[in-house]
Amino acid sequence: MKKRSTDPITRIFAWLAIATIGLPILAIFIKVPWSTFFTSIRGDGSLTAVKLSIWTSLLAALVCLILGVPLAWWLTRSSGRVTNIVRPIVLAPIALPPTVAGLALLGLLDRHGLLGGPIYKVFNWQMPFTVSAVIFAGVFVGLPFLVLVSESTFRQLPQDVQDAAVIDRASDGQVFRMIAVPQSRSGILTGLVLAWARILGEFGATMMFAGSLPGTTQTWTLQIYQELSINPDTAYALSLAMVLIAVSVIFLLRKPLTQAFTR
Repeated sequence: MKKRSTDPITRIFAWLAIATIGLPILAIFIKVPWSTFFTSIRGDGSLTAVKLSIWTSLLAALVCLILGVPLAWWLTRSSGRVTNIVRPIVLAPIALPPTVAGLALLGLLDRHGLLGGPIYKVFNWQMPFTVSAVIFAGVFVGLPFLVLVSESTFRQLPQDVQDAAVIDRASDGQVFRMIAVPQSRSGILTGLVLAWARILGEFGATMMFAGSLPGTTQTWTLQIYQELSINPDTAYALSLAMVLIAVSVIFLLRKPLTQAFTR
C-alpha cells in the first residue's frame, strides 16, 4: 500500500515537536562523562538509591496490579453515572502537580492527617518519611496508568464471549477471572510496566511525603537532584541510566500501546 504523504508545514511542525523532545535527551548523552560513567553509578550513595528505587517501585507496581485490575473491571461493568464520577477521581493523579500529590498524601497520612491522626494515636507510628511512604507514593502515582490501560483493554473484549459465559451460568467473578483477565493479559502487562516506569521516575510527591533520607527514603530521582549540586557528572550518569530504561520500556511496549488505544 502506498504511504500517505503530509504537507510541508505539517512536517515542519512535526520535526519541531520531535526536536523539542529529542534534543534534551540527546543533551544528556552528550553531557555524560563516559570515562567515569560506571564508577559514578557504582558509588555507595548512588547504588543504594538505585536499589531502593528498584525494589520499592516493583512492590508498588505489584500493589497497583492487585488493586488496579479489579478496579478497571469494575469501571467497565458499572453504569455510566457511576464511572463519570469515579473515573476522574481515579485518574486525577495523572494530572496533579507532584507537590499537590505530596501534600494530599501528607494531609491523609501524617500524624495530624485524616487517617494518619488516628493511626498515630493508636500505634504511635506515622507513615511519612519512611520506606512505606515511598511505596505508597508510588502506588498513588502509578495506579491510574494501570487502570487506564486495563479498562481500555477490558472494553475491547468480545461481548459475545462474555454473554456465552453468562448463559452457561458463570458468575461475574468467574467471567472476570477466567475470561476477562486471561484475554486481556497483554493490555494488563502493558499497564503494569507503564505504572512501574512512572513509579520509578517519581520525584515531587516522594520528596514531600517520604523525604530524601540517604539510605532510607532517598530514591534514584532524589539522588540525581542531590548530586546535581555536588557532583554533576554523577547526576548525568544516573540520569542517562534512567533515560535508557524509559526509552527501552516504550520501545518494548510500542505495539501493545498502539493496540490498546486504537482497537
